[in-house]
Amino acid sequence: MKLKIIHPYDESLDPAFQNEDCKLLQKIYGEYYPKVGFEIPWVGYYMLHEEEVVGSCGFTSAPVDGVVEIAYWTFTPFEGKGMASEACKLLVSLAQQTNPALRIVAKTAPMRNASTRILEKNNFAFDRIVTDHEIGDAWLWVYQK
Repeated sequence: MKLKIIHPYDESLDPAFQNEDCKLLQKIYGEYYPKVGFEIPWVGYYMLHEEEVVGSCGFTSAPVDGVVEIAYWTFTPFEGKGMASEACKLLVSLAQQTNPALRIVAKTAPMRNASTRILEKNNFAFDRIVTDHEIGDAWLWVYQK
């Protein structure tokens, strides 16, 4: 799997980035970056498997107070194939290479699901319940070095 930065207002003519899911990602990030900033490597990424876009992942913003949050989303046809788990692993590696002192976290809905299993497989541990501006009560997971 490879990661490709989702640039602000990316208008790639490459057919691999012209499906409805990619267009939605471009719209989402086009609205999101002005709010949180566009600071590489703390950005969103297309997840590429054999040159096909299978989802997205990234950091919710640049680190704040030594903490960076990751997120991932696999397009429906690619769910359950290990793509999000691999993306999680790549994001952790990127964060650690950039700043080994960072605390890496993720949030999930407050229930056991595919995302919680992905985090557990990638050495994250449940920490506590927090409030998330999108989902309300959320489980906070912390990467265990």
